[in-house]
Amino acid sequence: MVIYGVTLLAICLLVGTFLGEVLGVIVGVDANVGGVGIAMLMLVLLVDYLKKNGKLTVKSQEGVAFWSAMYIPIVIAMAAKQNVVAAIDGGPVAILAGVAVVGVSWAMVPLLSKIGKDKTEDFEQEMIGGEANVRDAK
Repeated sequence: MVIYGVTLLAICLLVGTFLGEVLGVIVGVDANVGGVGIAMLMLVLLVDYLKKNGKLTVKSQEGVAFWSAMYIPIVIAMAAKQNVVAAIDGGPVAILAGVAVVGVSWAMVPLLSKIGKDKTEDFEQEMIGGEANVRDAK
C-alpha cells in the first residue's frame, strides 16, 4: 500500500529541512543548505536499517519504493533550480565554486573506482594473463 511510505518520507523531509536550515545558520547563509540531500540520505539509511531488522513489511517496502521514486526526482529538480537561481544571484564566486565542485567530483571518479576494486579481481586477471604468457612462450 502506497500510504505506508508517506510517514517515513515526511519524517526524513522534515528532519532534513530542519538540519539544512540549521546548517545554513551555522555557515552564515540565509538559506537551507543541503536539506534535500540530508533527507534523501536519511531515507535511504532508515529504510535500509528497517529492512535489515525486519521492521518493514512488504506493503511498507512497496510504499517506500513508490514514494522514493516520486520524491527523489521531483524534489531534486526543484532544489537544483533554486540552487542555480541562487548561484546566478550570488555572482561569479558562487558559480565558480559550483563549477570547481563538479570538476573535483569528476576527477575523483577514477580514484574512487580504483579504491573500490576487489583485490581478487586483480589477482585473477594477473593469473589469466600469466597463463597466457606461459602458453605463448611455448
